[in-house]
Amino acid sequence: METERILLRNWQKGDEEELFRHAGNPALGNAAGWEPHKSLEHSREVLPTIFGGKETYAIVLKSTGLPVGNIEVMTEADFHTAPLASNEAELSYWIGEEYWGQGLVPEAAQLLIQHCFENLQLTGLWCCHYHGNIQSKRVQEKCGFQYHHSNENARTKTGEPRVVHLLYLSREQWEKNRT
Repeated sequence: METERILLRNWQKGDEEELFRHAGNPALGNAAGWEPHKSLEHSREVLPTIFGGKETYAIVLKSTGLPVGNIEVMTEADFHTAPLASNEAELSYWIGEEYWGQGLVPEAAQLLIQHCFENLQLTGLWCCHYHGNIQSKRVQEKCGFQYHHSNENARTKTGEPRVVHLLYLSREQWEKNRT
């Protein structure tokens, strides 16, 4: 999947240094609710597992060929926040801090949303953001997600309590937005 600026591809052996460069940033880990990578070795260890899912993609800049972020479709078998019904999934993403505000995540999300509805035949997608993460909220709104509810007692992947806001996009709404 690709646009003029980006390519979505599976993470590969050799991506470890770029993964660590971005995922080791505490600002990114805090916004996403996970512990920043502590070492290049840690990034090497998680690349084939956490970043090895079938619907997990590196966001790669075509101009450099380097991965700058991650976007994935999570199902009931994965760690997810949303109350998934049958034939639904949760969209999750992050991008390196130096690329914030450049519109790359909405671009990647639109590609993956189209893939979810046209190829995976999903009926709905969830997406969430922690309270205060305005950038993530804006990405979701740009992609057509609508506020559904908030969970005041959510926990991050590190166990920290936080308020999480959940947004939803049905296939019908997505199709309507495209016309």
